Amino acid sequence: MQEKSSFNQLNVPLTSKIIIDGKNYLYFGGTAYLGIPQNDNFIKLYLKGIEYFGLNNGTSRNNNVQLGIYDDAEKHAAKRFGSESALIVSSGYLAAQLTVKELSTFGEVRYSPATHPALWLKEDPKTKGSFNNWSKNIVEEINSSEKKNWVLISNSMNNLFPEIYDFSFVNQIKKEKRVVLIVDDSHGIGVNNRGLSALSTIPKCENVDVLLIASMAKALGVDAGLALGSEKIIKKLKQSNEFLGASPPSAAGLFAFMHADEVYRNEWSKLQENILLLGNALINNVDWHFITGFPVFFYKNVDLSPKLLKRNILVSSFPYPDKDGPIVNRIVLSSWHSKADIQELIRNL
Repeated sequence: MQEKSSFNQLNVPLTSKIIIDGKNYLYFGGTAYLGIPQNDNFIKLYLKGIEYFGLNNGTSRNNNVQLGIYDDAEKHAAKRFGSESALIVSSGYLAAQLTVKELSTFGEVRYSPATHPALWLKEDPKTKGSFNNWSKNIVEEINSSEKKNWVLISNSMNNLFPEIYDFSFVNQIKKEKRVVLIVDDSHGIGVNNRGLSALSTIPKCENVDVLLIASMAKALGVDAGLALGSEKIIKKLKQSNEFLGASPPSAAGLFAFMHADEVYRNEWSKLQENILLLGNALINNVDWHFITGFPVFFYKNVDLSPKLLKRNILVSSFPYPDKDGPIVNRIVLSSWHSKADIQELIRNL
């Protein structure tokens, strides 16, 4: 068996097949759901962007000389994902932090269970239980409280054990209450909801302002962070010191993003075919948990990774929720996997 050090100091790119110490491995991990880091057509667009704009842009968005592509990319993202306005920064973490910092002062702050650390104001909010129970309890708390203004912070889904969250509970909040709902859709955007975002499923309520944030580095394959929301809220975020003072992401990556609609559509279709192929093989196996359309397959036992490693197959395997927790084993599919890759995996499960 390979030592752990063989896998955490790689000097080769991650793709469906990687070579480590002279051995070939099938790789089913990571978050490159649409295979963008190794997509030839996307790379060509990125290189064209480099020709136009160079490697990077170290000036802030507050500079008196700015590239117009940043405004163009924000307009493109807003239109693509069904939002009134958009903001793009250098990372999903920055998008989350500046959003939470600016909007948390609106009212009483409540976190849903397992909210990503990028959304924490300070320490772990330690919200326990299921999202379903939390949503019922939060409606009761808000409706029975004398306080009018609330800030709710949540992931759009649990990508580890996978579950897509239902936000229909916002319909039950009294109309006289004012709510800002911040939702992190980093693992869902570009994959769930036919490749759109969670905005397409969150109910629209006059008393609820939804602000969706996401890392663009996962399915979308761009090193940047995104915030989607009303023009009023996005304008407020763009006045923050974090937005004005930070260097923006590479213009070349945003150029590729803006011109890759066909690439994203094609890779999304391939991914769905791969999900269906593996899902059909595991549908009657109670040791597995997965949901329709999302490329993560959770194994309920702990022995999966060592078993597959002996057969030169690498899967996602790590302790959760901390280094002392139980090992979580998952298979993560990407559009870069071929049918033969998945069939080889199935034969060895």
